[in-house]
Amino acid sequence: MNAADPRSALLDHLPAMRGFATSLTRDPVAADDVVQDAVIKAWTHFHQFQPGTNLRAWLFTILRNTFYSSQRKSGREVADVDGVHSSALAEKPAHDGRLQMTDFHTAFAQLPDEQREALLLVGASGFSYEEAAKMCGVAVGTVKSRTGRGRQRLAELMQLSDEDALEMTDDATLSVLTAAKAATF
Repeated sequence: MNAADPRSALLDHLPAMRGFATSLTRDPVAADDVVQDAVIKAWTHFHQFQPGTNLRAWLFTILRNTFYSSQRKSGREVADVDGVHSSALAEKPAHDGRLQMTDFHTAFAQLPDEQREALLLVGASGFSYEEAAKMCGVAVGTVKSRTGRGRQRLAELMQLSDEDALEMTDDATLSVLTAAKAATF
């Protein structure tokens, strides 16, 4: 950096920036944090500074915007010193349903091609029986039959009874999530 580089003048403005930040925050420690954040932003965006313009005004604008942005952000945050709020939070695990989906894929792969095709067209893709029949070049009753037999065979392979539902969330996980949500209200 040479003497004409505006970055070299940044240090000269730090005391004034700290004073301005202290007047905004009314807390010297918080003021130091705001100044630090503003200096980092200014340093990373020096390519946007117009040489020949007022560096001090540019730095103070960044500092002011940094302060107000942090104020807006802190307004959305909740102080949870004793951990009451965070202990009541629950989230469905990312792996939930993976085993059930693996079982489904294994069972689905065991179906005859015609039943898989019918289930994909009618069940997964949402086509009507008539549309699926046209696509396959068969009668509507044939598609209905293949779909019914495919669903029945899937249920057998997955050992599901008529009253069982294929849930991607097990009962234990659902009860934990429900209890956690009830505790927050």
